[in-house]
Amino acid sequence: MVSVAQNRTLPELLRAIVNGIACCHNVALARIWLVEPGDLCATCRLREKCPDQRRCLHLVASAGASKDGAVELTGINGAYRRLPIGFGKVSPADSGEPVLLKNLTGDEDWIADPAWFRREGIRTFAGQPLVFQGQALGVLAIFDRGELNDDDFAWLRIFADHAAVSIANLNAYEEIAYLKERLEEENIYLREEASIAAGSGELIGESAALRKVLQQIDLVAKTDATVLITGESGTGKELVARAIHAGSSRKDRTLIKVNCGAIPEPLFESEFFGHTKGAFTGAMRDKPGRFELADGGTLFLDEIGEVPLAMQAKLLRVLQEQEVERVGDTRSRKLNVRIVAATNRDLSAEVEAGRFRQDLFYRLSVFPIDNPPLRQRREDIPPLADHFIRESASRLHRRPPKLTEGVVRQLTAHDWPGNIRELQNSLERAVILADGGPLHLEISPPPTPTAPSSSPAATSPLLTRRELKQQEREAITAALAQTGGKVSGPDGAAALLGMKPTTLYSRITALGLKRKPI
Repeated sequence: MVSVAQNRTLPELLRAIVNGIACCHNVALARIWLVEPGDLCATCRLREKCPDQRRCLHLVASAGASKDGAVELTGINGAYRRLPIGFGKVSPADSGEPVLLKNLTGDEDWIADPAWFRREGIRTFAGQPLVFQGQALGVLAIFDRGELNDDDFAWLRIFADHAAVSIANLNAYEEIAYLKERLEEENIYLREEASIAAGSGELIGESAALRKVLQQIDLVAKTDATVLITGESGTGKELVARAIHAGSSRKDRTLIKVNCGAIPEPLFESEFFGHTKGAFTGAMRDKPGRFELADGGTLFLDEIGEVPLAMQAKLLRVLQEQEVERVGDTRSRKLNVRIVAATNRDLSAEVEAGRFRQDLFYRLSVFPIDNPPLRQRREDIPPLADHFIRESASRLHRRPPKLTEGVVRQLTAHDWPGNIRELQNSLERAVILADGGPLHLEISPPPTPTAPSSSPAATSPLLTRRELKQQEREAITAALAQTGGKVSGPDGAAALLGMKPTTLYSRITALGLKRKPI
């Protein structure tokens, strides 16, 4: 009992329990099933017989050996790896009453492998419920080659009670450790976001274009629908996301932001879903991902168009199932996360080009909101300018300069290709240059395209590996479209591209393209 209680992880504890029992005289097999969420049972052969598929018994530990010691029985993928609660003879988890069956012959209809039963000479099955404070945690069962007497069965009851306490304590310990990790990560994240949120302000203006956005926010904020915010860079898509969160029932939980364009591709999975200690080099401790941090709140996926194709499939599965599995872990964690995504790309065009999954696009664009550029809401420029001038002056500890009619005309005449972000930065620079005096605005004209040079360097620019891969993707996609998806033959895409059909097949697979007609 002492050695069992010393284990610090649930898998270690369960192995210690069954290994200890399997060492006893005449015990052929010791097993533990725990009550776990039933949504893990997609492959359960008894799924149709399960009265409540939300919870069922999952085989989590097994120990034993054949009569001659040649075969160890440690696998947990047998016929009864998943059991509906109350099914067959492993019923103590449902009734709370122990089960003792003696004088078995191997012909009983509930036995999954009668040949093994007879070969090993199994005579007794004993099952004790694992109960802690009135709650059924699972079942401890043994298959014995002898006949258990009342003392043996009572001893198994005592062992099951101690095991239930140890399991409950360890579950509580792991839950506390998980909540502590999550709280630490939330605190770190919130400290990083505090300065951003403090200066983010609110949606300012009275234009028809902005009023339409505000009406859409008001409609969708009260729901848990997934939102896709589109718009040019600098239009304030994050402000829209924050307004949606603030108007929702999740406003008391955290709004977690992920800039998908700033995460290195090898770290996407760990950043999104978390990892366990030792999952990879540098993983010194368990770390929850952004999805776990946003549990009960909102996850803002900024620049969603930057997510690599390989990661998009995993992201789609999490959005559909609402559960994550940390890198290096085998457990799935059920979540309740509202998704708001944003992009300055045309995702429809990205789908057509094969750079973005169509099913993920449909999953994200349940409720699209198009954030208009500043040039389409020029009447909002004066109140925005006044707000940014006062904000900059306060931050710089200066008296805010007056916003004159001449400056307003100058501001509203400009197209602001960088949108609100450009306007804010230009006004902050103007406040600095004013130095307590009148406001003078210096607006740089947008860069004009230069005529192409005839030099070799200009006509043949160096391309990065990503650009080369993108060019290859576009060329193959165009060839497949022109040939109706046909690859080989004189009128196939391979002939158009000057490639061997086998080479083109491998490139299509590597790039994740489809050969069907586009």
